[in-house]
Amino acid sequence: MRRRLWILLLPLGLLLLSGGLLGTYFETNDDLAILGLVRGATAANPQSDLYLYFHGYAALWTRLYAAWPLVPWYGLTLYGLLYAATVLVVAVLNQLLQPHLRPVARALVLGLLFGLGWLEHGFWFNYSRVPLLLAGAALLYTAARYSGRGWRVVVPGLLLVGAAAGIRPGGALLGLLAAAPAAWWLGGRPTLGVLAGQLLVVGALALVVGQGENVAAYRRFDTQVAFFNDYRLSTAPAARRLTAPTDRLALAAARRWMYSDSTLTSEAFFERLVQIRPAEYLRHTAPAKLGRTLLGLGRDYFPLLLLLGLSALAVVRGRPAGQRLFWVVQLGFVGLLLGLGTLLKLPPRAALPLLDFWVLANLVFVVRQGLLPRWPLAAGPARVAGLALLLATAAYAYKTAHRRQMLAQEQATNEQQQRRLLAVAGGSNVLVTDGLAATYKSNSPFAPAPWPAGPHRILPLAGWPTYSPAQPRLLAFLTGTRAFVPALLRLARQPDVAWVLTPGGARVLNAQLMAADTGCRLAPVPGPLLATGIRAYKPVFNSLQTVPTP
Repeated sequence: MRRRLWILLLPLGLLLLSGGLLGTYFETNDDLAILGLVRGATAANPQSDLYLYFHGYAALWTRLYAAWPLVPWYGLTLYGLLYAATVLVVAVLNQLLQPHLRPVARALVLGLLFGLGWLEHGFWFNYSRVPLLLAGAALLYTAARYSGRGWRVVVPGLLLVGAAAGIRPGGALLGLLAAAPAAWWLGGRPTLGVLAGQLLVVGALALVVGQGENVAAYRRFDTQVAFFNDYRLSTAPAARRLTAPTDRLALAAARRWMYSDSTLTSEAFFERLVQIRPAEYLRHTAPAKLGRTLLGLGRDYFPLLLLLGLSALAVVRGRPAGQRLFWVVQLGFVGLLLGLGTLLKLPPRAALPLLDFWVLANLVFVVRQGLLPRWPLAAGPARVAGLALLLATAAYAYKTAHRRQMLAQEQATNEQQQRRLLAVAGGSNVLVTDGLAATYKSNSPFAPAPWPAGPHRILPLAGWPTYSPAQPRLLAFLTGTRAFVPALLRLARQPDVAWVLTPGGARVLNAQLMAADTGCRLAPVPGPLLATGIRAYKPVFNSLQTVPTP
C-alpha cells in the first residue's frame, strides 16, 4: 500500500513543483482556438463535435462550461491525463530499477529523468502531447505487468488507449509505435498481443469517428492546408506568374491562413495551383528542414541525446545478447525523428515524447542486460559519463530557467495585447479579427479564458478555425448567409461590429470586397497600434480610392 501511494504521490509532487516554480504555458495557439469553439466564443453555439479530435471530450466540456464557466475544465482534464501517463511511466521505471537501487536512489533517478525528459510536457503544454504519452505509457504498463496480472491489467490499458485515441487517433497510434520497443523488452512475446489489441482500439475508434461526408471533406481539406502551410510539401507558383486576379487573391489569402471564403480558397484552388513538386522539395525544402530538425534536437534535448549516447556506448562495451535488435531500434528512431522532421515537421510537442520513449527503450535494454553501472562509480569511463551527465543537467536547468523567463514575458505581453484588443470591441456585439489568435500563445491552461469580458462573438479570419465546419454556421448566425463576402458586407453595415486587423489581412479583405464590387473598403482608424502590427479599422462606403490587390 505504501509503495502504491508513493507511485501516486511522486509524479503529483513533481508536476505540482514544476508548475509552481516554472508556471504553465501553451506551446501554440491551438489550445485556446479549440477552447474558443468549445465555449462558443468563435462559433454560433458551443461546439460539442470537433470532427477530427476530442471525440467525446468536446461534448463533455460544453456541458461543464455551461454549468461552471469559471472552472478551467480543458486544462484540468488534459493535465489529469498527463498525470495518469506520468504515474504509469514512474510505475514501470520503479519496477525496473527496484532490484538495482535503494528507494532514495530510485527517487533521485526518477526525479532526474523527470527533469530532463518529462518536465517540458507540463511546463510548455500542448494538447497533442497527451495522446502520444498516454497511449505509449499504457502500453508500457500493460506489457510490464501482463505476465502477473493478465486481463486485470489489459482492460485498464485498453481504456487508457481509448481515452488517448479520443483526443486524437493519430497521436495515440504514434505513441503506441514509439513505445513498442520498450514494451517488447519489458514483456517479451506476449507484448505483441497487447499491442495488437490496443492498435485495434485505436483503429476502431478512428473508423467510427471518421464516417460521414462532412468529416471526410474536412479531413481532406485539412490535409491540403497542412501540406501547403505547415509542412511545405506542396507549393504554388509565385503570384507574379499568375494571370488571373482571382488566383492571386486566393494565393494571398491562403498564405495568410485566411480560408473563410470557401469559393475562393477551395479544394479546386489546391488542385489548380498547389502541387507537390518532388524535385524542388528534395533540392531546396528537405535539406533546410533536415538542418532545422538536427539543430532543434541538439539545442533543446542535448541531455536526452547524451543518455542515448551513453546507453549505446554501454551496449558497445558489453556486447550483450540481442544487441542486433537494439541497433535496429536505434536506426528506427533516427529514421522516425528525421523522417518526420524532413517530410512533415517535428515540433517540441512531438519530438520530446518520441525521445522519451527512445530513452525508455534503451534504459530497459541496458538494465535487463545487466549493463547498468554500479554505485559508487569506480571505473574511469563511468565517472566521466557521470560528470558529463551532471554538466548536461546543469546546462539544461539553466536553459529551462531562461525559457521560463522568456515564456513569462511573452505571456504577459500577449495577455496585455488581448486586453487591449478586446477592450476596443468591449461594447460591440461582434469582433472581426485576424490578429487575436496570435496572442493565444504562452497563455496558461489554468488562466481564465480571455473572451467573457469581450464581445458576444468573435469572427476569426485567420488560422485553421476559418475552414472548420463551425465557420459557415457562425457566418449564417451573425448575418443570415454562409457566403463570406456577402456576410462581410452585412457586418460592415452593422453598427455594433468591431474590426481589428493586421495590415496584410485588411489588404486581403479589401481586395475581396473590391473584386465583388461592393463599394466598401476597410480603412484604418487613426491612433496607436493595439498590438504588434494590429490596429482598428472601420468600414467606408462609396470610396473612390483604389484598393490594391495583394
